[in-house]
Amino acid sequence: MKVLYGRRFAMTVLFLGALAVTYETLSGIQAYTLVQDMMANASVDQKKSDKTNAQAEAESPAPSLEESFDWSKYPVKKVVATGYTAGEESTGKKPGHPSYGITYSGVKVKRDLYSTVAADPDVFPMGTILFIPGYGYGVVTDTGSAIKGNKIDLYFETVQDVYKEWGKRTVDVHVIQLGSGKVTEEELTALNEDETMQVFRQNYLKNANEN
Repeated sequence: MKVLYGRRFAMTVLFLGALAVTYETLSGIQAYTLVQDMMANASVDQKKSDKTNAQAEAESPAPSLEESFDWSKYPVKKVVATGYTAGEESTGKKPGHPSYGITYSGVKVKRDLYSTVAADPDVFPMGTILFIPGYGYGVVTDTGSAIKGNKIDLYFETVQDVYKEWGKRTVDVHVIQLGSGKVTEEELTALNEDETMQVFRQNYLKNANEN
């Protein structure tokens, strides 16, 4: 049997060699050159495929927070959520005012992965981290005269954003962590710059830049 397989292998090699010689005779192109051309074309095709895949990956949207975590393990609180801005229409302050854009806690308003939100401190103490479906993470840094009981106010950069992206909704928010009663700029910055969360943050930064 080994002899038979050896003969078959030898015949196969001879047959392929004969094909190569015949091709060279008819076309004038050496088989070695043909193989080189085929390999070069394959390399170009692979590069094109890699580039296409990379572009598709870059253009694909980042995963949403809603789909990426098990929110059921966090306590839920039903609230009425509205939107506010740093402007006169919400705060009575104009740009140039020393407290313009500054929340009750002293932290600057921010629309980011972790945004600043207002709440009743008797319900959600300062520094409380909430997850608001459709909005993202909110850190309680502010209060409001109309924000009493189960109400929260979500920060947006413009009035147009408030109406276009939110309006007024009744939502079940997830209480990620109750606050200690205070929050600092450094703590909010650290949350937004957490390396493990940057894939989600890009969506919020992109939306902010587009606006």
